[in-house]
Amino acid sequence: MNSYDGRSDGSLKEKLWVLIPVVLLVGLLSTLVYNHYAEFTWTGFVGGFNQEFLVFFAIGVFAQLVDGTLGMGYGATSTSFLLAYGVPPVISSTAVHVSEMFTTGASALSHHKFGNINKKLVKHLLIPGVLGSITGAYLLSDVINGDIIKPFIAVYMIVLAIIIIRKALAKTIVKKKTKKLGYLATFGGFMDSVGGGGWGPIVTSTLLGRGRNPRYTIGSVNAAEFAVSFASGITFMLFGGIHGWQVIFGLILGGVIAAPLGAYLINKIKRKPMMIAVGILIILLSLKTLSKLL
Repeated sequence: MNSYDGRSDGSLKEKLWVLIPVVLLVGLLSTLVYNHYAEFTWTGFVGGFNQEFLVFFAIGVFAQLVDGTLGMGYGATSTSFLLAYGVPPVISSTAVHVSEMFTTGASALSHHKFGNINKKLVKHLLIPGVLGSITGAYLLSDVINGDIIKPFIAVYMIVLAIIIIRKALAKTIVKKKTKKLGYLATFGGFMDSVGGGGWGPIVTSTLLGRGRNPRYTIGSVNAAEFAVSFASGITFMLFGGIHGWQVIFGLILGGVIAAPLGAYLINKIKRKPMMIAVGILIILLSLKTLSKLL
C-alpha cells in the first residue's frame, strides 16, 4: 500500500511540472483576450500580418532556437534585433518578456519531455530569480526612462556577448561546487528585466563555467526562466501596460514553434561555434544600435 502511495505521489509531482505551466499560460491568454479584445478588429488583425510581422516572427524563431540549444540568448538576441530595428526599449523589453511567458513555457515543457531538467536546481533558482525580475521590471516600467538607458542596454548586450564568447573559448572547465545560487539567480533575474535579456548568459554561463552538465543545466535554467519571465511579464503589464502587439505576437508565434526543436537539438549541435556566432551577432547588432544614438 505504501509503495503504491509513493508511486502515485511521484506521478502527481511529475504531472504538476506539466500542469502548472499549462494552467498559467491558458489563464494568461484568457486574461489578455478578456482585457484587450476591444483593441482588436478583424481588419487590424489581418493588416497586422505584414512584412514587419514576418520580421518579428523570424526574430522569435531564431532567438528561441539560440536559447533552447545554448540555454541563453533569447532576450539578448531578440532585444538586440528589436533595438537595431528601431523598436523603443520599453516596448522591446515588454514584448520580449510577455512573449517569453509563452516561449519559456513551451521550452520548459519541451525540456521536461526530453528529460533535460534537474528539479533540485530549478527549485534553488526559482524564488530568487522571480524576486530579482519583479524588481527590475518595476523599475523599468515606472521609474527608469527607457530612452536614457538605451545606450547602456546596448553596452550591456555587448558585455553579455563577450561572456558568451569567452565561455565558448574556455578550453578546460574544472567542476566546482556552485555556492550562493540565490544571489546568482536574483542578479540574473534583475538584469534580465532591466536589460531585456541576461538570465541565460549570467546564470547558465556561470553554472556551465563551474563544470555542471550542459544538458541538465540548460534544461533546468530554461525551466526556471518560465517563472522569471512570467513574474516580470505580469509586472510590466501591471505598471506599464502592454504595447506593441505586433511585436509580441510575432515573437510568441516564432518562439513557440521553435521551442520543441531547440530542446531536441540540445545534444545534436556543436555548442562552441554556435555560441561564438551568436556572441558576434549580438555585438554587431548592439554596435548598430549605439551608432544610431551617437
